[in-house]
Amino acid sequence: MVKDMRDEKKFQCGDKMTVEPCLFIGAAANPFADPFEFRVICLAKKVAAGADFIQTQIVYNVDKFAEWMKGVRERGLHEKVKILAGVAPIKSVGAARYMKTEVPEMDVPDEIIERLRGVPKEQASKEGIKFCVDIINWIREIEGVAGIHIMAIEWEEAVPEIVEKAGLLPRP
Repeated sequence: MVKDMRDEKKFQCGDKMTVEPCLFIGAAANPFADPFEFRVICLAKKVAAGADFIQTQIVYNVDKFAEWMKGVRERGLHEKVKILAGVAPIKSVGAARYMKTEVPEMDVPDEIIERLRGVPKEQASKEGIKFCVDIINWIREIEGVAGIHIMAIEWEEAVPEIVEKAGLLPRP
């Protein structure tokens, strides 16, 4: 329906729009869901349906995300849609463990839990921010990624620090 509004300038009932709509259609993608081999196919369907941009599940497993992006590039999807990789800081070892075990289709490698476990408890949140910045920098190296979206779940005050430390300022 939104694609018809954007492309054909008509409402679902068929009436022509009297104004020029400015619409960007977004969709979500989870590069980590099972079965992994169908993730790029699912993305291709969203692109064919008219998506202009994609926001991914939070990327903690950068290697698996890079593998997914390889499949995206092989199909040329990165040239048809803007892909925004999801990133998020982790406040604590407990939060990392919770995401790994309780959040469906979230891929939190054991190395992240160990990295957070390796710092004093009162430093875990700072390490979580540092790790988020590291992920942003790793993602920057992956061809076809148009940008990131920061999901600082119940920790919005961390966003300015992440943006600054990742060198994302000044905004264009």
